[in-house]
Amino acid sequence: MSTTTADNTRPALSSFLGLVFWLGLCFLAAGLGGMATGPEIQGWYATLEKPPINPPNWVFGPVWTTLFIMMGVAAWRVWRIAGFGGARLALGLFLAQLVLNVLWSVLFFALHSPGAAFVEVFGFWATMLAATLAFARHDRLAAWLMVPTLAWVAFAAVLNGWIWWIN
Repeated sequence: MSTTTADNTRPALSSFLGLVFWLGLCFLAAGLGGMATGPEIQGWYATLEKPPINPPNWVFGPVWTTLFIMMGVAAWRVWRIAGFGGARLALGLFLAQLVLNVLWSVLFFALHSPGAAFVEVFGFWATMLAATLAFARHDRLAAWLMVPTLAWVAFAAVLNGWIWWIN
């Protein structure tokens, strides 16, 4: 009996553990960002004027959870196909955008600096775009899995800039 996946790219157990690793890494970033965000939602953030397009607070958790799952699956697909060595640039950019994701939360929420976060979000988004394009060289589905996060971060940049402007 074979222990390889249907596409013969990685043994099944290794592939499963890789999926756990990539999802775990994404949820580590989510947790770190949440540590910066959570305490401020009912405090400082609640005192800010918000744009009329700002979603209610309860929307952000389910959206980010879905996006982190999609990103983790995307990274796993690239790793499964090309490995760390074959996808060094793509996976490096992916890791960089996770760090920038956490940094945005720290700047905006923990440091109460929408201006600095607004500047940072452009680098965050550009790094996500570069990772997405690099993913496309290995796996088109992986790249498409990143597109909703690109759209959400673009929307978040609009909200961030608007909040900075009106406060």
